[in-house]
Amino acid sequence: MKAKTFLTGLSIGVFAGIATAIVTAPQPGQQLRSTIARNAAIFKHQLADIKNETTNVKQSITAFTGEAKNNIPKIINEMKDTITNFKNDIEPETAKLKQEIENLQNSIGEIEKNLSQNRKEESNN
Repeated sequence: MKAKTFLTGLSIGVFAGIATAIVTAPQPGQQLRSTIARNAAIFKHQLADIKNETTNVKQSITAFTGEAKNNIPKIINEMKDTITNFKNDIEPETAKLKQEIENLQNSIGEIEKNLSQNRKEESNN
C-alpha cells in the first residue's frame, strides 16, 4: 500500500512539474515539446526500473523466507542433537568427579578424626 501511495505522489509531482515548466518555460513551443517528450521517456524508463527492482526485492524476500522456514528447524534439531551428545559425553566424567569428591570428603573426615584423636592423646599425656 505504501508503494502505491508513493507512486501516486511521484506521478502527481511529475505532472505538476511538467505543467509548471510549460507555463514558465522560456523555450519555443517545438523545443519545449521535445524536452517534455524526452523527460517523459526518461521518467517512464526510471519508473520501469523501480518496478523491476521492487519485483526483485519481493522475490528475494520470498526466497529468504522459504530458506528460513526450511533451515531453521534443521538447525534447531542439530543443536538439540549436539547438546544431547555433549551431555552423554560428559556424563561418565561427571560421575567420576562426583566419586572423587566423595572420596576427598571421606579422606578429610578421616584426617579430622585422626587429628581429633591425636589432640586427645596429647592432652592426656
